[in-house]
Amino acid sequence: MKEWCTARELADASLAGLPDTERGVQLFAQREGWNESLAYVRRRAGRGGGVEYNVCLLPTSARIAFERRHRAIEAPEPAPLPIETPATAISDRAARERDARLAVVAAFQAFGRGQRLGNASRSKIFVDAYNGGTLIIDAWIREIIPTLSPRSLARWCAARKSGRTDRLAVDRAAARKGKGVLDVACGGRVRTYLLALIAHNPHLSAQHLRTLIRSEFGDQLMMADGQMVEVPPVRTIQHAVARLKKDEAVTLTKLSNPDRYRSTMAPSGVGTYRWVQEPNTLWMIDASPVDALCVDGRHSIYAAIDIATRRTRLYVSRTPRASAVALLIRKAITAWGAPETIKTDNGSDFVAQDTKRLFASLGIEMQLSDAYSPQQKGHVERVIKTFQHDCATLLPGFVGHNVADRKRIEDRKSFAARLGEDTAETFGVSLTGAQLQATVDQWVDVIYEQRTHAALGTSPMLAAAASRKPIRTVDPRALDLLLMPVAEGGGIRTVTKFGVRVDNFHYVINAAFPGDRVLVRHDPNDAGRIIAFDADSGIYVGDGICPELAGVDPAELLRVKREFSAEYRAEKTRPIQKEIKKLTTGPALIDRMLEVARRDMPNVIALPKREENHSTPAIAAALDAMVPREAPAPSADVLAMQARLIAEDTVVPLRTEETPHQRWQRALDVIARMRGGETVSADEAMWLGSYRTGAEYQARALMHGDPMETKNPAASWTDAAGQQSL
Repeated sequence: MKEWCTARELADASLAGLPDTERGVQLFAQREGWNESLAYVRRRAGRGGGVEYNVCLLPTSARIAFERRHRAIEAPEPAPLPIETPATAISDRAARERDARLAVVAAFQAFGRGQRLGNASRSKIFVDAYNGGTLIIDAWIREIIPTLSPRSLARWCAARKSGRTDRLAVDRAAARKGKGVLDVACGGRVRTYLLALIAHNPHLSAQHLRTLIRSEFGDQLMMADGQMVEVPPVRTIQHAVARLKKDEAVTLTKLSNPDRYRSTMAPSGVGTYRWVQEPNTLWMIDASPVDALCVDGRHSIYAAIDIATRRTRLYVSRTPRASAVALLIRKAITAWGAPETIKTDNGSDFVAQDTKRLFASLGIEMQLSDAYSPQQKGHVERVIKTFQHDCATLLPGFVGHNVADRKRIEDRKSFAARLGEDTAETFGVSLTGAQLQATVDQWVDVIYEQRTHAALGTSPMLAAAASRKPIRTVDPRALDLLLMPVAEGGGIRTVTKFGVRVDNFHYVINAAFPGDRVLVRHDPNDAGRIIAFDADSGIYVGDGICPELAGVDPAELLRVKREFSAEYRAEKTRPIQKEIKKLTTGPALIDRMLEVARRDMPNVIALPKREENHSTPAIAAALDAMVPREAPAPSADVLAMQARLIAEDTVVPLRTEETPHQRWQRALDVIARMRGGETVSADEAMWLGSYRTGAEYQARALMHGDPMETKNPAASWTDAAGQQSL
């Protein structure tokens, strides 16, 4: 309110008891001695000078009239409030009540300042002006305090003066809150039961709830003081339910709609992954059905996102499976390089043994989020939602993001128009799975990675380009091999004398021997070939050939395997045989044992002992039997037979037939001489041509490589044999 006025302003106000001209007011001020009151008279700072008078100098009637016109009751200047604790905290309604009362007290104190009236008179005039509507009052204050009494004003002033403004904070609804019959009856069990009914079935009416309360607790409820009261009427229950739904909204949402609670109400951290600053530090992967149909059915979208740059790769799969995860990882690694860590959920396709084996082979750490906790991988959840609402919405065959959306899309056509149509016609399905994949890739490259990401302040493409961190690249050929499917049952097989059994077929692996454990991978392009790795170390063992599926003569393949095994075993046993030969040609084992035992004997000389001869009749008879006798000479017939046997030719002739191995070596030699420019005979050339068309040559060429396709066939055979022998 304006409290300083010039003589002209007072004259223009036409106040009771004051002249209505400027000169008259000046003369009135001179007569009343206003100019002598230094506290209420000041020099005017504006243009023209002069003096200004405080409204406190006005006569009582003029002052009251001026206050009624210009005094406004409004919220006071905000002042620092004491820190509230749970015990002293007040509701919003109580705070508004307190502020309204303080505003009235402040206006009354300003109204009475400088008045030459007693407190009771000032209070009476102020209250009458307030109730009469002649004071300027903020609407919210008038709403809270529609009328005023001198007693209430005096009580509020006393509380303001003593500093006990908390007494002015009154919330009558809060005072009654939690004390209703349904809140306290039966020790609070009625309230808990009512909350359980609302959470279990939100569609129950108040009449249903009242009947169920009567069924559970009876027609009368016990209060805290032991009194029995009737179950409240339906109207009371309606108000109670409305209050419970408002006060316990979070609790009821958690019980009745856990997904909504988790996405909108559950505590969630902000900036949890701000420590991820460099690309390929952490990826997140997840999958979700696409909100659009294809001509070959509904597909799933697998998404991988790099947390540092928000780059994204998407892979479309007909059904969720571990191979889809592997192909997504291959696609992302080919584009970005290998990551350090990948975080995913506990889906069967993500925790499959094939997926774990792939991550271990690539040196990628796998992190699993807690079960039913999608918020722990919110980045990939968000990018999937972005795809569904940005890209999938525009696809032909869009079916909506939920059942309600799908129903609205179907309702675009009347039932009669839809009658006889299939789903593809209703939703305008036209894309195949391959076309959907091409469209998704273009959306990622052209739209998603080019626009500014709110969290980065730049686009994912520019964020990745700004990084100087080296990229860990992987040869695509190695990726393709690691992505080959393993044999059923985890892929681990034990080699037997028949080879490795996979899908009821036996595969022969040259460098694998009975008892070895190998990890078997299928060659997707050749059913007759498998690739074997050591089950413990992961080292490449060799390829396995199934003669039935590869179109090779089983007998020839087995002969090659036996020859390779013989050579391998010969190479392995050669040093052992040398040692055995040393053992057989040197001192006997017992002599070696005795020699070592003699070295270990203590250096002690035994003294001779006294001896005496012991004899019995049996000993004497044995000595008589041991007397030496001369052996009879051989007869003439025996000597003649020995001479005849010596003279006869008993030597067995050696076998001259050429073995398969010798024929193979002979072919290598002829080919090497032909390659070296030497002249071979016509018989050798004809023999080589005939031998190459046989099954024996083809089986060996399949196992060791065709020598006609190498520069040095003999060296090639030697290197291959040496490599296999290792």
